[in-house]
Amino acid sequence: MTSRAAAVEPHPYRRFEHAGWQTAAARYPSSFAHATAAYADVLLDAVGANSGTRLLDVACGSGVVTAAALRRGCVVAGVDFSPAMLAEARQQAPGATFHEADAEALPLPVASVDAVVSNFGLHHFPFPARALAEAHRVLRPGGGLAATVWAAPEANLAWRILFDALAAHGDPAIDLPTAPFGRLNRAEDCARLARDAGFDADRIMARIVDADWPLAAPAHLADGFLAGTVRMAALIAAQTPEARAKIRAAVADAASAHACDGGYRVPTAAILVTAVR
Repeated sequence: MTSRAAAVEPHPYRRFEHAGWQTAAARYPSSFAHATAAYADVLLDAVGANSGTRLLDVACGSGVVTAAALRRGCVVAGVDFSPAMLAEARQQAPGATFHEADAEALPLPVASVDAVVSNFGLHHFPFPARALAEAHRVLRPGGGLAATVWAAPEANLAWRILFDALAAHGDPAIDLPTAPFGRLNRAEDCARLARDAGFDADRIMARIVDADWPLAAPAHLADGFLAGTVRMAALIAAQTPEARAKIRAAVADAASAHACDGGYRVPTAAILVTAVR
């Protein structure tokens, strides 16, 4: 069957995300990628990625997971809707094939890959169930899916530090475009989406996994959010200049408690959802 590069439904959240990633792309590899890269091997291990595995990296961004999969000998394709992010990915992972496309309309044939991974992509999609249904479509029978989303702040210290600073010194309720699905930071929601997408209900797991965000200096925690995210960066940027200064200072102060090996390592937490077609 031929590939399907269908049009996707226009939505304010999709436009907001696209514009944000176009802006963040050049700064992402040196900032927020240090937070997401810690989960690359978790994803690849979850789908048994090794030499010869045909792997699709959905919402590949700057190519962090794509490059890690290539190092394992996988045959890798990456998909992202941001041409600026894809430009970064092509530099990071020149051995991969890349497609500029939306996760909700993948330009690949049915049953054409052995594994699909998405590192912190699902919560950026307007309709994540559609993206998971597309992952199900392109996977071969028995193929594996693994995806991460950031856990809620109460379980995710780096995010809690920022939200505590926003609550103390700014306005955490700034009106920004939101995903129609709502927040996607609970394990049960991730598992339900996989079931609804058609994955084998008996082989779906969703659990919290932990890692550290390595920083050279405490101030780099706020800098990472500002430089390499979309929604969090917009939330910080929408504060008054006085509030932003206080937020940055509070975040740096909290991060300074996590000194380690000449730098700083702030704990993070993600939900890892795995499934089999």
